[in-house]
Amino acid sequence: MTSDTSTAGILSRPYLLATVGACALVFLSAFESLAVTTIMPLVSRDLDGASLYALAFAGPLATGVMGMVAAGNWSDRRGPAAPLYSSVALFVAGLLIAGMAGTMEILVLGRLVQGLGGGAMTVALYVLVARVYPPALHPKIFAAFAASWVVPSLVGPFAAGVVAQLSSWHWVFLGVVGLVVPALLMVVPAVRGMKAEPPTVAVPWAFGRMGWAALAAVAVLGLNLSAEVPGVGGAIAVVALVLALMAVRPLVPRGTLTARRGLPSVILVRGLASAAFFGAEVYLPYLLTERYAFTPTFAGLTLTGAALAWAGASAVQGRLGARLADDLAVKIGAALVLVAVISTLVTAAFALPAAVAIGGWILAGAGMGLMYPRLSVMTLALSTPENQGFNSAAMSISDSLGGALALAATGLVFAAVTANSFAGVFALAGVIAVAGVLIAPRVAAGAATPDAGKGAPEAQPELTHHS
Repeated sequence: MTSDTSTAGILSRPYLLATVGACALVFLSAFESLAVTTIMPLVSRDLDGASLYALAFAGPLATGVMGMVAAGNWSDRRGPAAPLYSSVALFVAGLLIAGMAGTMEILVLGRLVQGLGGGAMTVALYVLVARVYPPALHPKIFAAFAASWVVPSLVGPFAAGVVAQLSSWHWVFLGVVGLVVPALLMVVPAVRGMKAEPPTVAVPWAFGRMGWAALAAVAVLGLNLSAEVPGVGGAIAVVALVLALMAVRPLVPRGTLTARRGLPSVILVRGLASAAFFGAEVYLPYLLTERYAFTPTFAGLTLTGAALAWAGASAVQGRLGARLADDLAVKIGAALVLVAVISTLVTAAFALPAAVAIGGWILAGAGMGLMYPRLSVMTLALSTPENQGFNSAAMSISDSLGGALALAATGLVFAAVTANSFAGVFALAGVIAVAGVLIAPRVAAGAATPDAGKGAPEAQPELTHHS
């Protein structure tokens, strides 16, 4: 784009197609991510796939990390065009595989491919913004991306439930395919119009970093599947967990796994919040449909309530600004998530009315809405210009892997605790939430630490799936 368009808005003629197309891709990726939570109990029953229920959620998060790292490196080397086209192709392929699946194994395969493409697409779009839009418009386009997440979080679960009831759950996947291609076509002119910006220094392939990301993904998959291996499943689970922790160390700031005060704890709390929230959330519609005979549509409305609370709390913390300290917002948010998870636990354990869990889960959304924006702010505030990229990527990776590992672990618990599987799942999520509450006070720090971003080469910052 030329300099004379630098003051135009994101919906002005030079940027209109790119803005609409990019926001549509974000919207569709978000819709698919959120809609699956509503329909998966129905899919699991239809395909007799309860043992792979957690993997259908954890797998895409794990492969998404691989996509993030690979697309970031590829974009640094060659620009975002090829990574964007390839990632959309993978995303569509995953949707087609999942939508036409006749077994749970094939559906999970489709979800893995979909996650790989979705993670890569997020990074490619970020780089596209940097190349197409002037810096003055970056806040506006990222605000548009955030809105593209909020809207499907409000309508996606309910809409998916309606589609599944009136037609078939297959169309929740297949119906999106026909919308992804037009969205990409709107972005193509902007991609072709980009000026070539060869890197000032040759960027090598980051095979080491990709390898660690791949190892983390394989470890998550191994942890999920360990319950299917009689006799040695426990040993496989332990090895997989150790490998996952080994793999994540080079991808996050030093001291993250030991909760060092400041930025490392910010990154760790992000992962723990994701783990506690999503580890419990994917089983809440399952609980409501299995124990309380909710339809998929009304089970989805539960998630919509939490999404509204998330958006509302996020808006409130934005209005409060400096009047609400960052570390205080994180501590309050972590406490709200813990209270919410406990509400689901007591509901499942003591057969309390469903309203207890539903009302509690609204608090979880509010807690995440308070925490997530402030954790993002703290990540940048505690970074230097030299490590902003690495630290932003670390936050995304912690977010995704935290959720993936928690879902893998809750899947094992769900299979092992036969007396009250739901209570076991929510108890584990509660333990993770307690860890988040205990570590939350350690996010406070006075200044950026010089070595905060050391431990791995720098990476392009990525958009997380909840900004």
